[in-house]
Formats: sequence, structure tokens, C-alpha cells
Amino acid sequence: MKYISTRGGMAALEFSDILLEGLAPDGGLAMPEQLPQVSAETLESWRGLPYADLAFEVLSLFATDIPADDLRRLTRAAYTQETFNSEDIVPLRPLDGGLSLLGLSEGPTLAFKDMAMQFLGQVFEYVLGKRGTTLNIVGATSGDTGSAAEYALRGKRGVAVFMLSPHGRMSAFQRAQMYSLQDENIHNIAVRGVFDEAQDIVKALAGDLAFKTKYRLGAVNSINWARIAAQVVYYFHGWLRATSKPGQQVSFAVPSGNFGNILSGHIARSMGLPIRRLVLATNENNVLEEFFRTGVYRPRPAEQTYATSSPSMDISRASNFERFVFDLVGRDASRVKALWTSLARDGSFDLSDLLPQFESRYGFVSGASSHGDRLATIRSVYDATGVLIDPHTADGVKVARDFIEPGVPMLVLETALPAKFSETIEEALGHPAKPPGNLADLESLPQRVEVMDCDQAEVRRFIEAHAKV
Repeated sequence: MKYISTRGGMAALEFSDILLEGLAPDGGLAMPEQLPQVSAETLESWRGLPYADLAFEVLSLFATDIPADDLRRLTRAAYTQETFNSEDIVPLRPLDGGLSLLGLSEGPTLAFKDMAMQFLGQVFEYVLGKRGTTLNIVGATSGDTGSAAEYALRGKRGVAVFMLSPHGRMSAFQRAQMYSLQDENIHNIAVRGVFDEAQDIVKALAGDLAFKTKYRLGAVNSINWARIAAQVVYYFHGWLRATSKPGQQVSFAVPSGNFGNILSGHIARSMGLPIRRLVLATNENNVLEEFFRTGVYRPRPAEQTYATSSPSMDISRASNFERFVFDLVGRDASRVKALWTSLARDGSFDLSDLLPQFESRYGFVSGASSHGDRLATIRSVYDATGVLIDPHTADGVKVARDFIEPGVPMLVLETALPAKFSETIEEALGHPAKPPGNLADLESLPQRVEVMDCDQAEVRRFIEAHAKV
């Protein structure tokens, strides 16, 4: 399996190369030259596999340069009952009205990002050890990516993490998860701005090839293909748990900000997984919902990006969207490059001529949710089932309800545990969400963070002073 850039300017590379590369040298994103296909017979043979072994089967289709015994060891080290507090790793829980919840938040940071990050922590250390080199991860987070990356990579040999976050725009619990880490290889940088501005700095540094090479910069957010590949696994797992026979269709509802999570569903569907619909749910920052409704992609400037009660989705420029557009335009890299050139120039692009394909060919439908919607949804699910869901998952449930079909299971992908957003839970129900016992005192721990202006030069100087070389 070799990988190419969505913009056509990268020689084909193997999995371990793009793992360390992050953003492609031409500014594009790595994609497989062709997607592996999984037959109905193979899919049936995976029924009953423990999650770690299913992860091996799926990831072995993408990481063909890692020996099978080594890859199996890595997946078994990543997905343990001790790490995820669940024998299933990803439990499937029934909700009301024909919905089920795919429990992706059993990991150490209580968010779905742990599902991929725990594998990345293992595979980064493995590849760096094999190559005898180091890597400086530079990323941006709107809330959950940062803590999941840091918990997966803390203390790992050969890796330093520089994580940018928007100052004052995450929940207190999210801040505490990240900033309370005292490991010497973890560096938190809170920038005075919004997530998109922090992400712009990360992309600018990755696009400076001399700086990227000198300081061996890598990425751990979902521009890194390994994150997408690891997330593909739980779509297969969800389908296997929700069905009983070959070919049965399942729909997935996915709260979406940066488009990485639902892109993994698109990849799974393209590999042959019988997915009926991919239901994209946004909050008030509904740039993606607008695209799937109109065919026009129009990201908003920072000052028009709302701070909402589902803050991990407060994103206007979705980093992974380019990968879907690459498929949408027939893998025409020159057209993708032209579209992003026009996006930089004009602030939007129009693919409304392809609008009929969004659902008919790719299964995408979409909807948006508001603060009032998520409060009402949290209440209704809790009253009907006793299950407490977080605000992002509530956005997914709210939108999913519009697309339920008889005989087609609808699985809502859980974003995080409610304890991470206790203020909103208290507003919805009148009482806060309690964190797990081992995290009850998290917000009282000492915190270590650098607060600085949203300035590329200032971030660059900090990395130069603290990078692993």
C-alpha cells in the first residue's frame, strides 16, 4: 500500500513514511493510491474478534510495511481492558427511538480521540525506534485531540508534543486534562484566538519545509492518515455488533467539526462496509452542513466562528474535508489544488453540480443543532433511558432522529463523556455530571501552560527552544 497527496505533488510513500510526515510537502493530505476492499466473506470472518485483533485486521490493510507480528503486538498494546475500562473497548448501548450509542469514550481522556491516539502512541514509538530518530509533534486542538494525544505520547521515547489550544475556549475539565500533565516531553501552548487560527499556525509551520525538516515536525491530529485509519476500525466494529447477517445496512450519525471522524466512515463505506447513510451533525458552526445541503463550501473567518456549548466542534475550516473532495472530484489532484487555490483567493468554492452524488453515491446527509436543541436532547435521552450524553453526542442524536429508517440500525458515535462538559449538563438537567472517581480532583491539580499571542513567530521560537533534536 502506497500513499499519494491530494494535490499530486508527493512521490508515493509507505505507511511509516506518511506517519512521520504529517502534511504532504505540497500542502495536501496523504491518501491511499487505492482503497483496499473487504469482501462480505472476510467481513463475516471477523465476527467475534476482540477489538484489538479486529484493529490488526483492518490496519494491516493500510500499514503493509509493518510486519504482521509487530503490528498485532502494537494493536494489542493499544487496546487493552485496563486502558479502556471495558472488555468490549467500544460498547454498543441502545437508546430510545431506534438509536444506539457507539461508546467511543471509555479511554483515558474520556473522548473518542483516544481510539486512534492510543494506537498512534504505540506506532510512533515503534517506527522512531526502528529508524533511530526523533519527532516533534505540533498540533492544534479544539478540546479533545490535545489531551488524547498527550496522554498517548507522554513519556514516549523520541517524541515531544507541542499542542496549541484556543485560550479560554475549552471547558475547565478539558483544560485540566491537558495542562495538568507535567511530563517533560509535553508542551501546552494556549494562543489568544480561535481553533482555526491555531490550526493556521500549525499548517504554516508544517508548510515551511526547511523548518519542518530541521526540527523533524510531525502531526498527530487527523491530517495524519494513521489517525483516520485507526478510526476506520470502530465503524467495522459497530457494524459487526449491530448486525447478524451479511449485507445488512447500518447508518452512522457523527458529530463533526474537523471532518476526520466522519471521513473514516466514508473510507469504511468505500472499502465495502454496508453503510446506508453517513449522517453529518454540526453545531451552530454549520459550514459542513451548508456544504452538504448546497454544494458550496464557505468557511467563516475567526470572528464569525461561534463559541458554543459543544466546543470541540467550534471549527469553520475542516482540515480533513480535502480528502473527501479528492474522492468527490474523481481523485483529480489538479482540480483539488485549483479548488484550494480559489478557496484561499475567494473564500469559497462551489461544487453544487455534484450535489446529487452526495447522498446517492456517498451516503452523506446532514443537519445542524443549536444550544437549545442539545439541552432538550440531553434531557429527552436521560428521561427515556437514564443514559447521560455529552453536548456533542446530543448534536448527533438530534440530527440522527431525522434520518431513522425502519430496519436500518442508526448508530450515533459518542464524542466524549458528559463529565467533560459538566456546566452544560447542569443547565440541561439541574445537576452536574460527575467525573470518574480517579479524575474527581483533576481540576484542582497544578497546571502548566504557556499563554501567548496567536503569532506564528512566537510559537516558532518556543518550538526551537524546546524541540527534541
